[in-house]
Amino acid sequence: MRFNPNINAAVINDIQQSEQNVQTAFQQVSSGQRVNSASDDPAAAAADTQLQAEAATVDQYSTNAESVLSQAQTADGTLTSVVSLLNQAITQGTEGANGTNSATDRDSLAEDVQGILSSVVGLANTTYQGVSLFGGTSNGTAAFVADPTSSTGYTYTGNSGINNISVGESLTVQANIPGSTLFTNPSANVLGALSGLVTALKTGTSADIGTATAAVTTALNYVSQQHTVYGNTINQLNSQETYLSQETVTLTSRESSLVGIDPATAAENLSQAETANSSVLAAAAKVIQTSLLNYLQ
Repeated sequence: MRFNPNINAAVINDIQQSEQNVQTAFQQVSSGQRVNSASDDPAAAAADTQLQAEAATVDQYSTNAESVLSQAQTADGTLTSVVSLLNQAITQGTEGANGTNSATDRDSLAEDVQGILSSVVGLANTTYQGVSLFGGTSNGTAAFVADPTSSTGYTYTGNSGINNISVGESLTVQANIPGSTLFTNPSANVLGALSGLVTALKTGTSADIGTATAAVTTALNYVSQQHTVYGNTINQLNSQETYLSQETVTLTSRESSLVGIDPATAAENLSQAETANSSVLAAAAKVIQTSLLNYLQ
């Protein structure tokens, strides 16, 4: 009787397949995933790739939203302080315009308002992560610099650029308001109004001080209106972050259902694969031994 090499080839193939089944089951146990390579389930692997792409997009939106939210909250707090300072300036101006103050009193009030102007400029130069918060899209760290040739004593060095950040498939939010819009707008010039009030308190009449105080009031109303832009942005971002968080949970659940495997099921699969492998090896030993004996005879 001749030795049949086809028998050994078939046995070896069975052993290799059995070993592969054990390895696959072991990977499922260690990874918690039913699909660890495209060959495990081509359709599921392709769908999982799409889910991962969607998850990456959601993660990027979440990162954008978190960054813009922090920036908007910083700007919101800064403008709250500006509003408070403008109210103080109005109080000083109202006091100075009542006609009962001496020149010394008015000089003192003018110094107070000058201090308020300096504080407002300091707030206008607030930075966020090293970049000017109100400098538009400029990379400079100071939106306003001292300039004795300017009527306000300061010059804007930023630009009028606005950053619109994508935080959703069809949602973008305005991340900033340029300082030129907020503090030196021709229709409500905050720095100009404060500077004008300082001058009126030092050299003007009660009527001049009243007019200058009214200009500060106009500036205050304007800043308050612009302030709501940040409030709206914060509300949008809070809602979007909640949505994105839920979307992440949903995508994770879908991926788990698609390619995940229950730990108990994975353990059972491994046990069965190992048992089957032992049986294949035992059977192979008998087949090879019998074939070899027949060949020797």
